[in-house]
Parts: sequence; C-alpha cells; structure tokens
Amino acid sequence: MSNFRTESDSMGELQVPADALYQAQTQRAVNNFAISGLTMPKQFITALAYIKQAAAQSNFELNHLSKSKATAIEQACQQIIDGEHYEHFPVDIFQTGSGTSSNMNANEVIATLATRIGNESIHPNDDVNMGQSSNDVVPTAIALSSAINVVYELLPSLEKLSQSLEQKKAEVGAIVKTGRTHLMDAMPVTFEQTLSAWQSQVNNAASGIRHSLERVCELAQGGTAVGTGINADGEFASKFAKNLSANVGISFKPSSNFFYNIGSQDAIVALSGQLKVLAVAQMKIANDLRWMNSGPLAGLGEIELEALQPGSSIMPGKVNPVIPEAAAMVSAQVIGNDATITVAGQAGNFELNVMLPVIAHNILQSVELLANSAQALADKAIASFKVNQPNIDKALAKNPILVTALNPVIGYEKAAKIAKQAYREARPIIDVAEQETDLPREELEKLLNPTKLTQGGL
Repeated sequence: MSNFRTESDSMGELQVPADALYQAQTQRAVNNFAISGLTMPKQFITALAYIKQAAAQSNFELNHLSKSKATAIEQACQQIIDGEHYEHFPVDIFQTGSGTSSNMNANEVIATLATRIGNESIHPNDDVNMGQSSNDVVPTAIALSSAINVVYELLPSLEKLSQSLEQKKAEVGAIVKTGRTHLMDAMPVTFEQTLSAWQSQVNNAASGIRHSLERVCELAQGGTAVGTGINADGEFASKFAKNLSANVGISFKPSSNFFYNIGSQDAIVALSGQLKVLAVAQMKIANDLRWMNSGPLAGLGEIELEALQPGSSIMPGKVNPVIPEAAAMVSAQVIGNDATITVAGQAGNFELNVMLPVIAHNILQSVELLANSAQALADKAIASFKVNQPNIDKALAKNPILVTALNPVIGYEKAAKIAKQAYREARPIIDVAEQETDLPREELEKLLNPTKLTQGGL
C-alpha cells in the first residue's frame, strides 16, 4: 500500500494514489463510474479552472476570502489553464448527472495545488467552492467551454473556409459547367455560382452560431444549488461575470433567471442545433466535391482534388477524396451528437438538469470536429482542387438540356423532341436544333451560349 495514501470525506476513509492531486470524493467517483474510459474534455476542465479562478477573485473582492488564499487558488487555476495536471482529472463522462464528481475533482486538485503554493491549508469546499454549487458551476462550465471553443476555434475556421471559397471563385469562377438536378444534366452554371452557394451555407451557419452564443453567454453562476443563490453573496454573480470576462476575453453576464439556466440546457440545445445546420452544410459541400471529383475516367471528372495519400491497399494508383470523406463523417457524428444533446436537454427535472456531463462531452466534441474539418476542407480541398476543363467542355457541348433556352422560340414540345434526338444520337444540341428548326446557326449560337444561359432571363 506504499503507493497509496489515506484520505477521508463525510462518508469515511479510502485509499487514494499517493501521487494524485485529487482527494477522497474524486476517488469515490473513479471507483463508482468505471463505465466508458472517457474522461471529461480538456476544454471543460480548463473552463472549471477559469470558473474557480474568477470565483476566488470575486470572493476576495467581496471580503469573503483572504488575499493569500485567493492568490494561491488563482495561481493553481492558472497552472491548469496553462495545460498542466490534466492527468489528475480521471472521472468518467458517465457519472452523476449534475457533474458533481467533476466539480469536486476540480475543487480537490486546485485545493491541493493551492495549499502547496500558499503554504496554508486550502479546503476544496469551503475555499475553492466558496459561493458555488456543482449545480451552477457545471452548467457555467458547459457554457464557458462552448463559448471559448466557438469564438477562438470554430468561427475562425469558418471564416478561413469562407475566404478559401472566395479566393477559389476568383481563380475559377468564370468557368461554365453543366448544372445538375436529381443528379441529372440541367442548365449550365458557373463555378462562381456553385462556390457562392457553398459560401452562403458556411456564412449563414456561422451567423446562426454567433446568434445562439448570446444566450450561451448568460451564465448560471450565482444561482448555486437550485437558483435562489443560497450561500453566495448577492453581488457575487455580477463580480464573477466581470472577472471571468476579463480573464477569458469574451463578454459574459449573469443570467436574468438562474432557475432557467440550472433547470434547463435550452441554450446549449439551441447552439447544438446551429452546429447541426453547419454539419448539414458541410455534408452537402463534401458530397458535391466527391461527385465533381468522381472518376477520373468513369465519373464526372470535373475537378481533381489534391492527391494526399494512396487510396487502396490492393489497387495501385488509386486516389480517393479523403478530406471530403472525413468531413462527411464529422457531419454524421455532429448530427448524432445533436440527437444526444436533444434527449439530454429533456432531462431537466424540476430545478436541475441531470445529464450535464454527456451534454458537455457532445457539444465540445461537435465544436472541435467542425472547427478541424472546416480547416481541412479549406486547406486541402477547396484551395487546392484543379478544374478539368476538357471534361467540362465536352459534357457541356453535348448537354441536350441547353435546348431549354429555345422554349420561348420553338415551344416546349418541339424543344423536348430535339433534346431526345440529341440524347439518342449523342450529338451536340446545336447541331440537332439547326437540323430540326429554321433558326440559323448564328442565332442558335447566341441562344445556346452556355455563359449567357448562366445569367438567367429571356
């Protein structure tokens, strides 16, 4: 037993690894929740440290915590914020639904570090958790970690993806290609029109995410156990939000109704819904890229994605659209995460939601996956694909659907007959139209000009 030490809490004594920074309550959680092997995300642990830091600052300013204790707690929290000690947060995601075990894990680790820093005893509950409850800390940690990741990771990645699309429009936007509806030949479009549609999806998704953050940044902290604010100074919530905002660089404010923030996770459900919108947009972009890249001989072959790795262990020379495939899988995962968050969001029983840890895991995973996949799409798919002009021109020249432009001149029925004949004989539509109408070739060239047809009108 030399590798263990004895710790105690209100339930008695138990053995804890000798080198662990955590104490008895964390060890009980480790013993009780050997379920998945998945621990709380690092972003969530960092958020807990930010919360304890701002709480210590606020309690000192309100004369409830000594300067020496507050300073020691702040410094201990900063070590965690700086990326240290994550190995001392072993609690499984599938734990008590309030996340109390993770809150106490943070309290204990910070208390141990702060005691070492300040050379005076720091208590995990009385000092580190002063004016707080797991019931307001954990919802605040979910909101805080989500906001940090969205503001500093996801939104910049989406901006980069949008800029990559903008640059690609400038490079290849004027090229005309065959449009497709139902995966069948349709009227022509330009690459600029195709890329602008993708860009609008990305920009609109980003706008929805920004809007949802307004509610996320209204915090539960200060509501304590059930929303009444018991054991917290009346000024604690506003002091806390001010200090946290300064420490993190994002504007937060106390909720106007703590009962709402503690009893529900509606704001995070809404954020997840907006992430799902982005996932749907990303899936559409990824699939379009895969179709346009398909072939290169037996598919559309309109573009050539960057060759990043061998595509087969048995077929030499095969190269696959790996980045769009990865992005599509991310989209599937995020859509699944949203379903979990939706179900978990319904677990608000009276004054507390009791599926908080799984909400934290899923929302943070969604944000991280989308940020990384957007970056990959921007750098390794959009920016680097090449247009296969010969294939595009060949398909465009033989596209019978160009005959749509002749509808106002020769009528739908006559145009349909010409289109079918062009399909059947595999001839350019202009040749068949010249043969089957009285329109001179020169006029047909103007009417069937693919570039003009991308501009709409009569």
